[in-house]
Amino acid sequence: MDLNGLATVIAELNNHVLTITLNRPDRLNSFNDAMREEFKALWRFADDEDDVHVIVLQANGDRAFCTGVDVREGTYLADNPFSRQDPGIDLSPKQNGCWKPLICAVHGMVAGGALYWLNEADVIVSSDDAQFFDPHVSYGMVAALEPIGLAHRIPIGEVLRMVLLGLDERMSAARAREIGFVSEVVPYDRLRARAQELAARIAAKPPAAIQGSIRAIWESRDTGRSHALATAMAYTTIGNPVGQAQVVRSEVSTREYEVR
Repeated sequence: MDLNGLATVIAELNNHVLTITLNRPDRLNSFNDAMREEFKALWRFADDEDDVHVIVLQANGDRAFCTGVDVREGTYLADNPFSRQDPGIDLSPKQNGCWKPLICAVHGMVAGGALYWLNEADVIVSSDDAQFFDPHVSYGMVAALEPIGLAHRIPIGEVLRMVLLGLDERMSAARAREIGFVSEVVPYDRLRARAQELAARIAAKPPAAIQGSIRAIWESRDTGRSHALATAMAYTTIGNPVGQAQVVRSEVSTREYEVR
């Protein structure tokens, strides 16, 4: 895949980290059909390319990470209702079979369709100016696709409040941190650097162990506890022989870090 030929995003691969930058700041990084197609291709590339260990998603412009679908351009939906699919599937890594870790670095307005990425992110780092909201009901539209995904990530009461209040309220970065939606809040000028720091630490670990762990944990959420525990051994049986071949225990150093 030619990472230099993208129209709606900038993609760079350095030191095993694939950094994807939403690049439609004049449209508040809203997504259109071109962005959908480019993300489908990017997830396929990231899944196939062994040099990609971690993915960081960020956005250009000061005002917004993403405000959902571009309402001026719209997005393609089949005329036949039985042929329609959720347009956000194209944006979602795990629904496209990509199990590489995804770090989202969000700032400004994070609204509506932006949740497609956050709902499937493994780590979310937020700048202190971020504001999270879902405007659908304020425009007379049923809010179902993004909030259902969000309800598997944060308390349902928080999801319902966001949905029902629409444009009348925005969740702050501090509140998102309190409920575990984001794992860390940093000043805006530290956002990208912090995401890269976390990505570098993850990228240095054996990639098969990382990828297998992500898949095991996420897929366990699709089943009950007993079934998930019963099938967990299958992931280690597949992944651990590969992982053990990539690391020597005596070479693993123990480092102390600040408690978040």
